Amino acid sequence: MQLEQKEDQAQFKLKNASASIKERRRRGLTWYPVTITQEDIGFGGKVVLELERPAHRQDLHLFQVGKNACVFSSAPGYSGPDRPVLSGVVTSVRRNKLVLATTKEELPDWVLNASTQNGSTLGIDLTFDEVSYREMHQGMNDVIGAHGNHLAELRDVLLGARQARYREPQADDLFYPSALNDSQIAAVQHVIAAQDVAIIHGPPGTGKTTTLVQAILETIRRERRVLVCAPSNTAVDLLTEKLAERGVNVIRMGNPSRVSELLLKHTLDAGVMVHPSYAKMHAMRQTAEQHRDTANERVSHFGFEERQHRQWLREEARTLRQAADDLERFMTEDVLESVQVITCTLVGASHRHMRHLSFETVFIDEAAQALEPGCWIPIAKGQRLVLAGDHHQLPPTVKSEQAAREGLRETLFEKCIQRQPQTARMLTTQYRMHEQIMGFSSEKFYGGQLVPHASVRHAGLEAYDLRFAPDLPVEFIDTAGCGYQEVAIPESRSTANPEEAHLLLERLAQLLAPYDAAEHDEQQHTPLSIGVIAPYRAQINYFKDAIEDSEVLNGLLLQRRLSVGTVDSFQGQERDIIAITLTRSNPQGEIGFLSDIRRMNVGMTRARRKLLLVGDSSTLCRHPFFGELLAYVKGVGGYRTALTVVR
Repeated sequence: MQLEQKEDQAQFKLKNASASIKERRRRGLTWYPVTITQEDIGFGGKVVLELERPAHRQDLHLFQVGKNACVFSSAPGYSGPDRPVLSGVVTSVRRNKLVLATTKEELPDWVLNASTQNGSTLGIDLTFDEVSYREMHQGMNDVIGAHGNHLAELRDVLLGARQARYREPQADDLFYPSALNDSQIAAVQHVIAAQDVAIIHGPPGTGKTTTLVQAILETIRRERRVLVCAPSNTAVDLLTEKLAERGVNVIRMGNPSRVSELLLKHTLDAGVMVHPSYAKMHAMRQTAEQHRDTANERVSHFGFEERQHRQWLREEARTLRQAADDLERFMTEDVLESVQVITCTLVGASHRHMRHLSFETVFIDEAAQALEPGCWIPIAKGQRLVLAGDHHQLPPTVKSEQAAREGLRETLFEKCIQRQPQTARMLTTQYRMHEQIMGFSSEKFYGGQLVPHASVRHAGLEAYDLRFAPDLPVEFIDTAGCGYQEVAIPESRSTANPEEAHLLLERLAQLLAPYDAAEHDEQQHTPLSIGVIAPYRAQINYFKDAIEDSEVLNGLLLQRRLSVGTVDSFQGQERDIIAITLTRSNPQGEIGFLSDIRRMNVGMTRARRKLLLVGDSSTLCRHPFFGELLAYVKGVGGYRTALTVVR
């Protein structure tokens, strides 16, 4: 963990140390200039600022909810490493506006001065996130020191030193009506029967989220309150929405990354605002603000009585703010005591409002993508643990290669499932892919246990529109012998293969020739969705430029029916057509991180109706995985050489 923190911090500093405002802005780390469009008092009496950048500035950026950031001034005298900054946390981002919850009760003079000048000199920078590492270190220390308590028992079960325990499932265990299949029901019963640890193993398209929500519903029938976590804000938001749709009284701790009406209703702020005591607290804060403003007013005559009166006003404001804070704490605790489910990120489980709370059961979704130190934060709050995920899909992101080699990339999910296989129940019916798209992944990663549901078994492109017939659900176009050599881009340490990209786009345009999007819209069909995946950023950039030259493909891109990205950007998503360029083509047979076969598993299983692969077999097949993949494609009749594709 220390290696990872050191590397993360070094990368952040390297990017920012000598970078100008213009360069930081280009990298997405800075908004400049910004103006303060609104100032409020938030929880704990801290100042909350709404900041806006010029409407014409549409630079891509990395600001998102939950990130640490600081306001700075570019005015003379405020530059250099010792410049004053106003730190805080981003709580909302919408196009050209963001909201920053600061750590101060009053704005510093330099901020007020900079914001009133003609042409604002204020900007906002993303800062390094120390909080997450601090909480993960604390979580590790807690579990290392645990002895004779529930945390020690869970640790020993998860690490294989103690056997997981289960009671016998009962026929009447399940209460909530649902349309779950047999493997999903078995997984929910397994969760109910677990006395310490249960794992829901959900391969692509098998309804893991649906099953997990059902397991949570059954659990809150038996327990007063449960904690539900995930490593990403997006995953937490999804679970919150699904639970709210089922009528669960759920509170989303932290700030949702997807700003939707439904999510906002289930934030802690919203729960506090509908509390009977909220109006009283709000009135206290308003009066405190009025007293503070009056005490700060400039007057021409300033004698002893005025000084005494101002002192009294400031004391009253301080007393009222303290009373409002106490009332806010009471309301917050009251809201959290009454809910059935609290949802948050792993680090969010350390939130100050949750420190006194404990739970019988803790659920962690996407656990196979979660760093182990992060998982221990919520685990320490529970007596029972339920993990959900799939260790054959994307692993957690680890910046330090040394930390990855020494074990940080190995997750708690993997450790438990390897050491105690009986803790897991795998979902086996998949509802996403044509059986030929599913077949290779099932055999290679899931022991051949996946079964396509009848609704998707033969649902290729011709099932969507007969004009696509005859078509192959899985197709591999082999560029071996064509001379399509990869090109290294030294500046970005990336790789491209323009000729292979061009071939893929030609085949995609050829494939879509019978498709009339407007006609399908008129007939109220679900629009066809297409994803183009490349393993390297340089190849993605080439695709984006090339697509602009294709009237058909560019039209689909503008309509958001076609998207281009890395495997990581498609995690958790699906498309009717997935086209993957494997890019690597060299005499040495080097394939780089294509050798991480879990990435290929994710990429291929995003496809519902059609999987199109383009690559150089002479390079790829030096790795056994791609040799097996090619043999499978040949077995289902989907192999073609580039020479047979119309050019």
